[in-house]
Amino acid sequence: MSRVFMIPGMGADSRIYQHIKTDGYEQVLVNWFEPDENDSLVSYAQKIKAQYGIADGDIVIGNSLGGMMAMEISKTLRLKKTILISSIKTINEAPGYFKLFRALPVYKILPGWLITHSTKIARHVVGNIGKHQMNLFADMLHQSSVRFLKWSMGAVLRWDNQIIPENTFHIVGDNDRVFDHHRIKNAAVVHGGTHIMIFDRAREINQWLATVLAVE
Repeated sequence: MSRVFMIPGMGADSRIYQHIKTDGYEQVLVNWFEPDENDSLVSYAQKIKAQYGIADGDIVIGNSLGGMMAMEISKTLRLKKTILISSIKTINEAPGYFKLFRALPVYKILPGWLITHSTKIARHVVGNIGKHQMNLFADMLHQSSVRFLKWSMGAVLRWDNQIIPENTFHIVGDNDRVFDHHRIKNAAVVHGGTHIMIFDRAREINQWLATVLAVE
């Protein structure tokens, strides 16, 4: 059975994929581990590849930060498919605020409790979702390592990928407050989809995934 590796986004864990179906494929859920001080997004992606044994012919799905990791993994392997959800393929698709935060890296001075326990920040990212869904998202954020979150913020801002490997598929929401769908090329668009549509619009994501996975 072919394997599908599923990488979560920043501030999330593998529970973000709980409603995602890949019938006929073995799902391998990836969870974050602590980075080394000098890791870049590129080097960390290679550690994921090694730790989870991702190999030629596998499929990698990445949500948000996980999509960027998936892009870096796909550049070093002959993956069957690379699938991005609510993410970006290259630095050219990055939002304008990336430049601002590269110049003014305020995340470095934010206290850890504010990053992992701010409901206002969480609601800005996820948008208007149900209480149960918000509680789960908040718990994933609370359980996140502050060290990993701060590292990943810096790693994302320094990411400069320009390469899009073959067999890359992409889906975004037109109400995503993190990545503006207008800047993203060659992607399916979910009307009303937010940055965590993988969580609250899973039915539509699954329909799209079924089509993508059927492509030879």
